[in-house]
Amino acid sequence: MIYKIIYAYCKMMKFFKIKLLIISFICLTGFVPIVTLIGPASTMISSGSIFKAGFQFIIDQSIQKKTGTSSFMFVKKKIEEKNDNKQFNEKFKKLVEERIKIARQKIELQNINQ
Repeated sequence: MIYKIIYAYCKMMKFFKIKLLIISFICLTGFVPIVTLIGPASTMISSGSIFKAGFQFIIDQSIQKKTGTSSFMFVKKKIEEKNDNKQFNEKFKKLVEERIKIARQKIELQNINQ
């Protein structure tokens, strides 16, 4: 019985040491891209597949190497660009419609004067 208690204590201390090591690594080394590990970790927890999580991590790293930003920032930037283009297209459409109205009015005036 005492062996079981000692074994459980040793197991708990081992887990505590690993946890302490990881937390100190993150806090003391300035390991900022912890966010890139959250996505694959949540995938692994929700799906239970380490292959999916690894694949997601590899894709995130390749996007970061190619673009220089994380995948989240890359998608955010693309969405903002799309919104800017949408706003530009709406303004341009209004401008063209106004010019068409002005041109039609000039044509109608010329037809009336003839």
